[in-house]
Amino acid sequence: MPSCNALRETLGFLNKESFLCLLTKLIGESKYVQNNPPELIPEEDRVVKHVLDSLLPYSTTTGGGPLVVNHVSYFPCRGNLIVEYPGTVPDKILSFVGMHMDVVTANPNDWEFDPFSLSIDGDKLRGRGTTDCLGHVALVTELMRTLGEKKPQLKSSVVAVFIANEENSAITGVGVDALVKDGLLDKLKEGPLFWIDTADKQPCIGTGGMIPWKLHVTGKLFHSGLAHKAINSLELAMEALKEIQSRFYKDFPPHPKEEVYGFATPSTMKPTQWSYPGGGINQIPAECTISGDVRLTPFYNVKDVMQKLQEYVDDINENIHQLDTRGPVSRYTLPDENLRGSLTIIFEEAMSGVACNLDSRGFHVLCKATEEAVGHVKPYSITGSLPLIRELQEEGFDVQTAGYGLMATYHAKNEYCLLSDMCQGYDVFVKIISDLEE
Repeated sequence: MPSCNALRETLGFLNKESFLCLLTKLIGESKYVQNNPPELIPEEDRVVKHVLDSLLPYSTTTGGGPLVVNHVSYFPCRGNLIVEYPGTVPDKILSFVGMHMDVVTANPNDWEFDPFSLSIDGDKLRGRGTTDCLGHVALVTELMRTLGEKKPQLKSSVVAVFIANEENSAITGVGVDALVKDGLLDKLKEGPLFWIDTADKQPCIGTGGMIPWKLHVTGKLFHSGLAHKAINSLELAMEALKEIQSRFYKDFPPHPKEEVYGFATPSTMKPTQWSYPGGGINQIPAECTISGDVRLTPFYNVKDVMQKLQEYVDDINENIHQLDTRGPVSRYTLPDENLRGSLTIIFEEAMSGVACNLDSRGFHVLCKATEEAVGHVKPYSITGSLPLIRELQEEGFDVQTAGYGLMATYHAKNEYCLLSDMCQGYDVFVKIISDLEE
């Protein structure tokens, strides 16, 4: 077996010319892999084609090389790609997973440059998907191509899993969830799984759960000059939400582990949107809807929170006459008319957060490689949400997360990444492989 230094010398540094050539092709497909159904259904196989063009010359099937390539599709034009560089020791494995081949939408009219073609401005690589996540697709493809070309003798198998349909978790059975269900990733449980879809070159050790909610409030419409005959849905909504938030923060306070993981904020429950049917300024509206989300650190259970929120609403409905009012004629019941205001809470698809295992070898190897390649290591946590990884963790995978785009441009207009960051990302990958050989 080669020494770690020899292996690093064999795998070298990122081939910038090859990387940029591939990334140019991938960003050229970004228009066709926007994920916003029902209008925009991505065709991830457009990206798969370019990845295969890079890797098949080194595959067991067409190039006489070492790479084992498996193109797995559950829907037409929406493939996943599993690529393995076999090692010599059974059950010794590491994997890079999560490089997704779909992107969020981009409106060219809002951008300062064409989002659907790669443009280069010094160190900046600009276009939709450069950070999230076609840049990572190109980066890991280059890693696997180099393994296939250089053929170092490794004890560990190295597996890359390029996935479909990360940007829309409401649709299932297309991407990594289907691969796990079919057992195609089972052997990856034998070693660390590095989910490559975060940013800023540091280990992301914690993410937040998300519970989107809508609070629909019903009152009674009436003329504003006769407020005593109305049930003001806006006032009811504001007071009810205040009470719900107060109970939430009492039941789900800052958790001691949040400091260990470095979360910038604790769990939060807050409104972000407000809607009502409209009408004149002199009308008290009969109904309105407040929408928002819960961002939950991974030390609390999403289902427990949803159950509690429902309990709060049920209790407020039952005791609505005890809720604080606003002014001498503000009220939420009209006994003479046998009318009561009411609340209904509706939850959209929830997502659980994840806390990575800080005792695992995968975490320590990622930190060591990051410190050597980047110059420092500072793991971080955010209450932003990443789909899919909690499910992998619950299935028994040792999930660690990292990424080499820029958090500031994630899902943003004028998205870009830095070529220098991608070069350091490649170096991190090489050092991970080397360290796990020891």
